[in-house]
Amino acid sequence: MSSQNTREERRVYRHRRIRKKIKGTPERPRLYVHRSLTNFYAQIIDDTTGKTLLGCSTLSKDLKSALSSRGNKAAAASLGKKIAEEAKQRGISKVSFDRGGNLYHGRVKAFADAAREAGMEF
Repeated sequence: MSSQNTREERRVYRHRRIRKKIKGTPERPRLYVHRSLTNFYAQIIDDTTGKTLLGCSTLSKDLKSALSSRGNKAAAASLGKKIAEEAKQRGISKVSFDRGGNLYHGRVKAFADAAREAGMEF
């Protein structure tokens, strides 16, 4: 048995450390992202009530048909634009960004930049 932690264990450790500091409130809900090898998922969550206000992924019908690959930076950027537009329709403009323990580069950064360009504040 190896004494080194796996990549997933390190990610979970980072996520727990981040979640100690980030809380979603009704005024500023939490924008959580999950990254898998083939898809990208995003949720806007109010932690005070424990409710998911909005959820979206690259598996949704309109994005799935428009994208050739759902696990790359272009797919993450289009998901960022889509979730920002839907959040604006529901009156959500300010969020706190929870990267889920993932490092802030690649698909996570592309998602965040696209959401900011579409009008989200975090």
